[in-house]
Amino acid sequence: MLKTKNDLSEATRQDLAEVLQNSLSEGLDLMLQSKQAHWNVKGPHFISLHELFDQVNKDARKQTDLLAERIAQLGGLVEGSAASIAQNSDLPEYPPHIASGAEHVDALSTALAAFGKHLNQSIKRASELGDEVTADILIEVARGTDKNLWFVEAHQQLVKGAARKLAKVA
Repeated sequence: MLKTKNDLSEATRQDLAEVLQNSLSEGLDLMLQSKQAHWNVKGPHFISLHELFDQVNKDARKQTDLLAERIAQLGGLVEGSAASIAQNSDLPEYPPHIASGAEHVDALSTALAAFGKHLNQSIKRASELGDEVTADILIEVARGTDKNLWFVEAHQQLVKGAARKLAKVA
């Protein structure tokens, strides 16, 4: 840990930096997964999903910046390399060979839900450590993640409804 005049103890700052680093790794993983979906989505709802996945990516980029900056504020060194993300993220691996909107919606909503669950655990841990500032940052990230999960799941319902209609026509 780097020296800082932050009033939290070094041990607390170290614990918080670890909590935040895990959240950062998952957030960066989510950011990359949303771009994977954005680049590869195909199908009848292409444009709306393409734009939605890009928005999820933009939001994740802003959220990860908040997390990384808090690590630095606490005196931690931020790890954002691909190797660090792969080692520290517990998000499910994104399916590499999918193209349909329904498949991408399912995969991305799964990743968003897993990230949201992780954030809720991190919020609890930051509160236990007595750092309401970190908890607040994590709450802000969780709020945005839940909103994006809602948006993606709304498309999931739309995509499933359209698939049922197409099946009836065929």
